[in-house]
Amino acid sequence: MNKVILIGNLTKDPELATTNSGVSVCRFSVAVQRRFQNAEGEREADFFNIVVWRALGETCHKFLKKGAKCCVTGRLQNSSYEASDGSKRYTTEVIADEVEFLSSKTAEGGASEPAAPKAAPKKANTELEPIDDDSLPF
Repeated sequence: MNKVILIGNLTKDPELATTNSGVSVCRFSVAVQRRFQNAEGEREADFFNIVVWRALGETCHKFLKKGAKCCVTGRLQNSSYEASDGSKRYTTEVIADEVEFLSSKTAEGGASEPAAPKAAPKKANTELEPIDDDSLPF
């Protein structure tokens, strides 16, 4: 099984391209913080390259921006190519099946509707009514 789930922030705006056959492909990078701190007390991050195809890729390009938080579900794919100096290079990418946008519009700099004022919380009735044991079904 090859399944990846990542939650992180985009490191730059997504880039959209089209293949020779007219298929849209969107690429972006996500920074995911590690759960533990290093020796200096800082939390490091890992950076993952994401590839999103077709309509979902176009949607990502339209709505995701640098710094936006998202959840990516997909699979890992390794590939290799020969560099201009003749050396062989290897890459690992996440091919996304699903992308959920986790940032609000205001967090991404867009406009959103003003939030409704919160009502004061209702005081819970903590008094319990006595129950007659003879009325219980068990």
